[in-house]
Amino acid sequence: MDETKIEYGTDVFNESVMRAYLAKDTAEALLHTMRDHAPLNPAIANEVAHALKQWAMARGATHFTHWFQPLTGSTAEKHDAFFEPIGVGQTLARFSGKNLIMGEPDASSFPSGGLRRTFEARGYTAWDVTSPAFIKRHANGATLCIPTVFCSYTGEVLDKKTPLLRSMQALEKAVRRLMAAFGAPAEGHVVCTLGPEQEYFLIDRSFWLKRPDLIQCGRTLFGAPPARHQQLEDHYFGSIKPRVIAFMEDVERELWRLGIPAKTRHNEVAPAQFELAPMFEELNLAVDHNMLVMETLRNVAERHGFVCLLHEKPFAGVNGSGKHNNWSVAYDGKNLLDPGKNPQENAIFLAMLASVIRAIDLHADILRAATAGAGNDHRLGANEAPPSIISIFLGEELSGVIDRIEKGARATGGQDATLRVGVDTLPPLPRDTTDRNRTSPFAFTGNKFEFRAPGSSQNCAGVCMVLNTIVAESVDTVAAAIEKLPKERFNDGLQKILQAVITDHKRVIFNGDGYSEAWVAEAARRGLPNLHATPEALAPMLAQKNLDLFAKAGVLSPTEMESRHAVFMEEYARKVTIEGKAALEMARSMIEPAATAEFGAVCKAIESAQGIGVRAGVSVREVAETLGMGLDALHEACKALEAALGAGEPARILEALATLRKSVDKLEEDVDDARWPLPKYRDMLFVY
Repeated sequence: MDETKIEYGTDVFNESVMRAYLAKDTAEALLHTMRDHAPLNPAIANEVAHALKQWAMARGATHFTHWFQPLTGSTAEKHDAFFEPIGVGQTLARFSGKNLIMGEPDASSFPSGGLRRTFEARGYTAWDVTSPAFIKRHANGATLCIPTVFCSYTGEVLDKKTPLLRSMQALEKAVRRLMAAFGAPAEGHVVCTLGPEQEYFLIDRSFWLKRPDLIQCGRTLFGAPPARHQQLEDHYFGSIKPRVIAFMEDVERELWRLGIPAKTRHNEVAPAQFELAPMFEELNLAVDHNMLVMETLRNVAERHGFVCLLHEKPFAGVNGSGKHNNWSVAYDGKNLLDPGKNPQENAIFLAMLASVIRAIDLHADILRAATAGAGNDHRLGANEAPPSIISIFLGEELSGVIDRIEKGARATGGQDATLRVGVDTLPPLPRDTTDRNRTSPFAFTGNKFEFRAPGSSQNCAGVCMVLNTIVAESVDTVAAAIEKLPKERFNDGLQKILQAVITDHKRVIFNGDGYSEAWVAEAARRGLPNLHATPEALAPMLAQKNLDLFAKAGVLSPTEMESRHAVFMEEYARKVTIEGKAALEMARSMIEPAATAEFGAVCKAIESAQGIGVRAGVSVREVAETLGMGLDALHEACKALEAALGAGEPARILEALATLRKSVDKLEEDVDDARWPLPKYRDMLFVY
C-alpha cells in the first residue's frame, strides 16, 4: 500500500460500501435508518451482518467488537474472533444479526454510581446504527468496530452516547416545533453539527519515561518555570518542525482512512503544543470521531518516539489544552445560527439566538458542571482558557442588533434605530472568527457558537448532551409563545417575545475581559454563578430544577443523573489522591535524596576547605543554608501532604500538593543539574 496515497474513508462501512455489499432494498433501508434516525428493520440484520463480515475480512479484520463509551471518559472494546470451530482442525467465519445488534459485556467493573453492583454484572451493548462501523488497524491485524450504546440489565444508561442521542432527539423535536411556528414543514430534517478542535502537547518519550508524574497523572506535579516559555509568542502558527510534521502526516493518513475530516494542523501558543481541527460533521459522528482522534494521536505519537499529552494542564505557567466545541443546528440544510438573506430567515435566526441566550442564562450552572474535572480545574481562568463564569460573547455588531431589538426606541439624532423583526433585514455581520474573545466560554463566531470551556481530555458527548438539552428547553418555550400569535400581528408579537427574552436574560452577555477582577464583581452583581472547583461545579447536577429538566426532556432520569454525579465525584477524588500519592513518593524517593546529596557535597566542600586552613566564602555558606532550609521545607511539606492523604479530603490534598510543589521547584533551581533526577521544563518544552 502506498502510504503517501490519500485513501479517504476506505476503512469505513460507508454508503458506497453498503451499496456494493448489500441488496438495493436493504441498503436503502439501512441508509434511511442512519439518515432519518428511523427504527431499524430487524429483518435486515442478518444480511447486514454478513455484508459487514465479508467487507471487514476482505480488509484484513479477524475480530469484531462492540465499541462503546462508558463513564470512564474513554472508549471500551472486547474483541471476538469471527472464526468458530466446526470440527477437528476446521473453522467457519460467522457473524450473525444477533452479534451485530447486541452484546453482553460485564457491566460491574465500569463506573455506575451505584446503579450496578459486582453481583449484578450483566450489561448490554446495542448497535448505534446512526454511526457507521469502521475498522481499527493494529500492528499485526485489524478489528471491525461497531459503535454501540451501553446500558445495564435493568435499563439505566451506563455510557455517554445514549444520553447524547436522547438529547439530539429532544433538540430535533423542539426545533421542528419552532420551525412549524414560522410556517415551515414540521417534518423537516434537523441536524446538530459539531467541529471539535483538539489541542495537545508532544514531548519526547525519553523525557516521559523519567517523569513518574506524567506516567501516572498525565501532568507534571513539579517543575520550575524556564527563563523562556511562551513569552515571545513565536510558537503559535510557527513553522512546524520536521519530526512533528511527519507525525502529523501519519495521524492524518490514519484519520482519513477512518473517514475523519481532519482539516487543520498548526503549532499552538505554548512550546510543544499543537492543534488538530476537523471539518463539521453531524454531532453523533463528530463525537465518535473525536474519540478516535485522541486515540490516534496517542498511538501514532508512540511510533514516532513521542508521547501525546491530552491532559488539560500538563505544564504550569503556560497555556493548557482545551477542546473547543463549535456547535450549530440546521433545518433542511439551513444553518439556523447563520444570519439570513431576508427578513423571514433573520426572524428565525433571532428566535434561535434568543433561545440560546435564554438557555445559557437559565442553565449556566449545569453547563459549567459539564466541563468540570480535576484536569480542567488547573486550566480554566488563565492563559487563553475561559473563566469558570459562564457567559456569552456576541461581538459588537450582533450585540448592537440585540440592543436595538430590546430597546425598541429611537436613537439620538432622530433616526429610527428600532430593528423590526420579520420586516427589516439585518446588517451584514462579520464572519471573521479570528477576532473572537478568547476569555469567553461561549462565543458566537459568525454562524455557530464556540464552547471553549471543555477540556482537551473530555468526551464531547457530555458537554453537547447538556447543551442540546438546555437549548431544546428554551427553543420549546419560545416556540410555544410564537404559536399563540395571531397571523395578522405575527411580526409585532414576535418582536415583543424576543424583547422579553432579551430583557430577562441579557445579563449573560459579556463582551469584555473575562479575566478581570471587575468582571468577577460584575458577574456576582448580575447573579451569574461562579463555580470554581469540581465539587462545587458538579453540585448543580443534584439541583431539583436540573433533575426535572433532564427528566422532562427524556435525556436522563433523576436516578441516572444522581449516579453520574457520584461517578464524577469519585473520579475527581481518585485523581486528586493519585496525584498526592505520586507527588509524595517522588518527593521522598527522588527529590529529597538529590537535594540531600547536594547539601552534603556543599557541606563537605566547606569542611575540606577548613581542614586545609582555607576560609569558606560567605556565598558557599549561604548556598548550604539555602539548601538546608529547602530540605526542611520539603520535609514539612511532605508531612503535611501525608496527613492530607490520610484525611482523604481532596481540597486539603490539593493545598498540600501546591505547598510541596513550591518547595520542590525552589530546590530544582538550587540543586546541580547533573544531580537533579527529573527532566526540566526547558528540555521537555523545547526538545522534540
